[in-house]
Amino acid sequence: MEKVKKSLEEWKEELTPLEFEVCRLKGTERAFSGEYYDFKGDGIYKCRCCGAALFDSRDKYDSGTGWPSFCRPITEDAIEEHEDRSYAMVRTEVTCATCDAHLGHVFEDGPAPTGLRYCINSVCLTFEPRER
Repeated sequence: MEKVKKSLEEWKEELTPLEFEVCRLKGTERAFSGEYYDFKGDGIYKCRCCGAALFDSRDKYDSGTGWPSFCRPITEDAIEEHEDRSYAMVRTEVTCATCDAHLGHVFEDGPAPTGLRYCINSVCLTFEPRER
């Protein structure tokens, strides 16, 4: 898939202030405030900025953190990981591989089979129900 490249001004025109803050400026939404943290729909979670498929609801679980959590991305090349040393911590940031939108972070405290917890901001996602 070809990279989506836009200026910050273009993104600012397309996104709400919170979407822009989180997706483009690497912010975060408050825990337990997002649309999808407790959502149970069956389908695919996509990038709010570009529409790329990121996570399958079959891999979503309740981590108790207040953010949507997944044990793996929909495909290995759907996301990219980057070292994040902000806030005096060392974490692994997760971004959309198609448009570089900040999504959240991945931690090594998730359930089997991967042991990973992709902790993702709801505001970075849209949801498409699975066709039956």
